Amino acid sequence: MKHEYPEGFQNLINLLKGLPGVGRRTAERMAFSMLKWPPEKLAEFGTAVCELRKNTTFCPECGNLSSAGSSCGICSSASRDRTIICAVEESFQIFNIEQSGLFKGVYHVIGGKLSPLEGKGIDDLNIKNLLKRIDVDKVKEVILAFSNDVEGQATSIYIAEELKKKNVNVTRLAHGLPAGSDISYADSATIAAALHGRRPL
Repeated sequence: MKHEYPEGFQNLINLLKGLPGVGRRTAERMAFSMLKWPPEKLAEFGTAVCELRKNTTFCPECGNLSSAGSSCGICSSASRDRTIICAVEESFQIFNIEQSGLFKGVYHVIGGKLSPLEGKGIDDLNIKNLLKRIDVDKVKEVILAFSNDVEGQATSIYIAEELKKKNVNVTRLAHGLPAGSDISYADSATIAAALHGRRPL
């Protein structure tokens, strides 16, 4: 007879497997680890998950993560240069760039990249709001910090063409990011080099 986990335990494994980069074996190890947690830690974890969508939302200005009902810390900071925008695919990439300590402008989260095979087109991305910000904040430069793959390049080209209609300087990350690479996995030194060497698009 095939061995099966108790239903509740298997349900947890199935949910964990739905996370990016988590396979069956990893999900099992995570579930077994959680099984050893004291009740109060499990309760704290459960509360954090249940309240995630209630307490965490997206910044109405840039699309970055923020506390519910407020702009993110970067958009709220008076020390950031609002005339320079760094456009990224997803909000977690902002934290990668911030680790470099080099960029002092603000960000804009596009929400992915053009991918016809996945059914993601222009209207599915946060591009219109980016174009609006150009006029509102008198933006001088937009840095396109997208992954250096086919979809990322296609997205960069489309956005660059739209931005050029507004006479704004458009640049992209340069050397340091090899062809086909994903900015999500680049370290702070690599990102710093790419920011320093950004070039017109």
